[in-house]
Amino acid sequence: MPELKCTVQTCLHNKNFYCDLNAIKVGGDSAKRAEETCCDSFEERKSGTYSNVTGEATPTSKIDCKAVECKYNEECACHAGKISVEGSQACQCSQTECATFTCCGK
Repeated sequence: MPELKCTVQTCLHNKNFYCDLNAIKVGGDSAKRAEETCCDSFEERKSGTYSNVTGEATPTSKIDCKAVECKYNEECACHAGKISVEGSQACQCSQTECATFTCCGK
């Protein structure tokens, strides 16, 4: 599983730059650039809300990736050593991105 660093502090699942989900979904089935991807698992943190996930946030996560043009995508699973999800002030998933995305030009 890739090491996942997340800078999306507005996400309910972000705990000190790690994700408390065991797996996330990255969208962008027609993406050619990182900006065209997103974290489909993003949920906006509202004031006074906390994640109902009881697990601890860990540095690794399974990545279900729909960005089929990414060189790290193998059968909709990410095989990068490390990925970065960005979008520090995001209010919705479309304002996030997988910054590690690299188009393979298939």
